[in-house]
Amino acid sequence: MTEDLEEQEDELLALQSIFDADEFVRDESKSAGEIRVCVELPAGFSVALREGESLRQYDISFLPPLLLNFGLPGDYPSSSPPSFSLTCSWLTRTQLAALRAHLADLYEATGGAVVLFSWVQFLREDALRFLNIHNPSELGAASLPVHPTDSPQSEEQTLSGLFLTPSQTLLSHILIYNAAQKQKVFATTVFDCGVCFMGRLGSECVKLSPCGHVFCRACLCEFCTVQITEGNVRGVTCPQADCAGAPTPAQVQSLVGEKLFDRYDRLLLQNTLDSMSDVTYCPRTSCGSAVILEKSSKAALCSACGFAFCVICRKTYHGTGKCETKKKYAERYIIDLPQSQEGMKALMKDYASGSRERKRLLENRYGCNLLVSIMENKLSDNWIANNTRSCPECFTRIEKDGGCDQMLCIRCKRIFWWDRLTPENTTEQFYGGQCSSN
Repeated sequence: MTEDLEEQEDELLALQSIFDADEFVRDESKSAGEIRVCVELPAGFSVALREGESLRQYDISFLPPLLLNFGLPGDYPSSSPPSFSLTCSWLTRTQLAALRAHLADLYEATGGAVVLFSWVQFLREDALRFLNIHNPSELGAASLPVHPTDSPQSEEQTLSGLFLTPSQTLLSHILIYNAAQKQKVFATTVFDCGVCFMGRLGSECVKLSPCGHVFCRACLCEFCTVQITEGNVRGVTCPQADCAGAPTPAQVQSLVGEKLFDRYDRLLLQNTLDSMSDVTYCPRTSCGSAVILEKSSKAALCSACGFAFCVICRKTYHGTGKCETKKKYAERYIIDLPQSQEGMKALMKDYASGSRERKRLLENRYGCNLLVSIMENKLSDNWIANNTRSCPECFTRIEKDGGCDQMLCIRCKRIFWWDRLTPENTTEQFYGGQCSSN
């Protein structure tokens, strides 16, 4: 008896040294415990769920563990085997019974030696082969096996408010466990950041999908912050050259924080709407909400403020009547406005510095609202024309506020030279040459 107890203690101490705390739990009050055994899966292993005629397959790297609960009687290992139970969520009762019978046979084959480690090795390395699970789809040939409980299972279960069949519930548990284990492995693996080329633990990195490139959080955070701050939300992609991958919105949010993410979300929506041919904006300056156009109608109705307008002239909707062109509008209301910039400036100066009677005279002639709004718009257009350039590729207006003459269009990424955008320049001159500041 004393010799059996010593062998039991040695075996339990050996198991504690071999397995992690989340794999082996010992009951210190008695010679008992629980071992969580994860089976080794072959490459390309998958589980499947058949619903009617459709078959959905999922690649799996980890399956939930088999739970081996054991107790060691006083005459173990010399005379009696361990008392044990074996449970698993993805095996049928018949499969579990076959495994339990084989574990008992393994003890008999030892001739009275300790057997727990041999059991674990068998379950980990040979369980699938023993159960003849060679084809990955066999796990879900008709449907995934139900939980092996003694109580009858209901036909439907709930998961996050959804009604699922037992097979669907089990599949969701398998996928969740697989994702958690893959993340655990990723967090403890060292990766070389694709930006700073420093080795980092996965817990300090972000893996982009679907490209799979890995970058440290610090580098990716700085990259995304610069792109969002400059308004280039389309540039929030994988930093790897010529890669179409990108961080998910959740990854962007965790990298840059709530404030910058709100800007990213807003600009991304704006950018998407701008690229849609059937979307315009409410012409009311106090609104500006996006409006979806009807292809068969020239009328549009803003759902935010209720303003109905013509999509051609962007004035209040006028039915089937012809749109009032800018030329006729100008002839009717602003025919006497100065046509030169100097004249417009002189008129504005005259209005701003004139006496009350002079201002009233100008207002009666031009109209107060037209006088202010048209002159301000005219001067604004002139400022844009004098202080900005159009990208030679996509014609986006760009302002130069310092630095050398080499410019980068944030929309199309075209590099061009500021001082060469003149009508007589050739296309090659737009893009070639050396920076004059170098």
